[in-house]
Amino acid sequence: MADGLNIPGVSDKYKTNDLVKALMDVERVPLKREEEKVETFKNQQDAWRGMNQKMSTLRDSCKTLYSFENPFNNKLTSSSDEAAVTVDAGREAEYGSFKLEVIQPAATDRFLSADIDSDYNVKEGQYTFQVGEKTVDFKWKGGKLGDFVNALNKRGGETIKASLIGVSSDKKSLLIESLKTGEENRLVFKNKALDFAKEIDMIGEAKSEKKTFAVSQDKLYTPEKKVEFSQAGIPEISRDRVTSKGNEITVGPRGGYEIDIPADEKSRKSGKIEFSFKEKDVRDITPKPGKTAVAESEDFLDLPTPGMIEYEGITVYNNLSESTLPPPQDTEKERAPAESAAAPSAISSNRYFYIKDSRGNETPLSDKNIRTAKSGKTTVSINLKDYPDARYLVVRNEKTGKELSMTSPVLYSDSNVTGIQPKHAISTAQDATIKYEGITMTRPSNDIDDVVPHLTLHIHDKTDRPATIKIDPDTESAKDAIITFVGKYNQAIAEMNILSQNKPELISELDYLSSDEQDKMKERLGMFQGEMSLTSGKSQMQQIVSGTYKYDANSTITLLAQLGVSTNASGNAGGGYRPSQMRGYLEVDEKKLDAALAEDINQIKNLFGYDSDGDLIVDNGIGYRLDKQLTSWVQSGGVISTKTSSLETQIKSSNQKITRLQTQLDRKEAELKRKYAQMEGSLGSLESQQNSLQNFANQNQRK
Repeated sequence: MADGLNIPGVSDKYKTNDLVKALMDVERVPLKREEEKVETFKNQQDAWRGMNQKMSTLRDSCKTLYSFENPFNNKLTSSSDEAAVTVDAGREAEYGSFKLEVIQPAATDRFLSADIDSDYNVKEGQYTFQVGEKTVDFKWKGGKLGDFVNALNKRGGETIKASLIGVSSDKKSLLIESLKTGEENRLVFKNKALDFAKEIDMIGEAKSEKKTFAVSQDKLYTPEKKVEFSQAGIPEISRDRVTSKGNEITVGPRGGYEIDIPADEKSRKSGKIEFSFKEKDVRDITPKPGKTAVAESEDFLDLPTPGMIEYEGITVYNNLSESTLPPPQDTEKERAPAESAAAPSAISSNRYFYIKDSRGNETPLSDKNIRTAKSGKTTVSINLKDYPDARYLVVRNEKTGKELSMTSPVLYSDSNVTGIQPKHAISTAQDATIKYEGITMTRPSNDIDDVVPHLTLHIHDKTDRPATIKIDPDTESAKDAIITFVGKYNQAIAEMNILSQNKPELISELDYLSSDEQDKMKERLGMFQGEMSLTSGKSQMQQIVSGTYKYDANSTITLLAQLGVSTNASGNAGGGYRPSQMRGYLEVDEKKLDAALAEDINQIKNLFGYDSDGDLIVDNGIGYRLDKQLTSWVQSGGVISTKTSSLETQIKSSNQKITRLQTQLDRKEAELKRKYAQMEGSLGSLESQQNSLQNFANQNQRK
């Protein structure tokens, strides 16, 4: 800019900008003071939020120690033969051990075909595959084997699966397998699938040996008398009410028999007994009121009274009739109570068939063994592997008004009654068979959860010898939870110490902090010095962790210190002062904690939370009381929420004041700039006039 040219408000020839700035700096002092207050409030809010985070984390750790998911209920399982059986334990499983023998795992049907040409075409038709109660059925238009396999797998879902195995460059083998274990889930081919399976040499005619039971009268025996099948006034169950003719057996009311099962060792493992029967209504043999069962059976002759004649006051009695049959044994006096007794009730029961073992124990057939058709004919099918010690078939018709007509039982030696068997079976459908504490039982799946309460057995293979299954407490997870709790507790106490006290050594004692974390803590050091809520809160927490908790009269673990957790857990051999003891931090003696957990983990669980009034709700203990104490701080409307809300109110008030001051300062600055601009203009105008006069004077002098 040329000398002598001055633009007010733009040029600063007279240093008015500096004057305005200096004046405004003085005016801005209240504004800066208010901005510093806002920054302090925000830092305090951040500090309270940090305290909230520490306390919330500690509260979560407390809940873990006494809630339903507490680690003291975790179970560890082990098996001496994990290749054969493994176990999963629920939280309510009992501690202990037991023996388990796996006789055989459950398996699926997996059938392989003979070698097939790679360009083999599957004929069109309706292809049906059945696995148990599930059916895969689809119509095939005909085509390549690979396309057929894809079509079957697309529809098979979780029921059936097929795959091609390359045998050579021009030969393949087809594998079809059921995806469901258990004997009831056999793989069955129907419709065109049956023809296809035969054509590729996957299945063929079964060679099943069968034996028909000998049902001649001399082979039938009266079943053993049982109290539950007897009733006063009703005839006992007897073989005399059973007749056999050819392959048919008729069992009349209150008839029964038992017959040997003609099974060798092989048949007992895989055999199946089958027969059918029908019921028919007949005359009920229940005795009528006032008559005994003996009278109803007509085993004696009841002769009428011989009579008499009376003539002119003289009475002549006839002699009794003579008979070779025995006279009735009951006198009139003896018959009177019988006549007044209530008639025996008719018996109606739906159980007819039982399996009897070598020790004489009888087991009734379950409903799964009996199937009734619409025609009324009922088929009975018995897998002998479900009754490994079966020796006799027992039939009892307890009913008094029903007659059974049944076919002679037939024993199939290999349980194959379909007439079809696989030719290249990789495995066949079978139930898992296990022996638990000497008791043999079968299940269709290898995952068994109904033998031992809250335990799931996973069967993998048969055992060479009984495996020992153990259920032990998970002391490691309990130990980790306690140590985690101590760590979170110490972090919360450290934060309370730093916020409430202005002592630099509080930070240097925390040797686990990084340099950046120490720097951040220095900014918060003594921020709430004199804040009574922090001091009292810390004191209450210390009282809780050092208190005594007696679960019941037999409790021996009542203090946290008994677990090796205290402010002086590591001991102080020198007897000197250690700052951590005065700060309230907890220490852990791991050896002592391990020993306590191994001795009685249930008492330790109760130390952290227990029900004191019998309402099945935890209401006392270290974990419960700390949780309740911390909740009063971190919950909505709690101590910390109230503090941060109060600070937020102050921040809003200060921000409003800052806005008002800023507006005032802006107006003040604008006014100063306007006035100083006018002054500069006036000075500039005077200076210009002075220059004009000076120039005029200079010109006159030259003249």
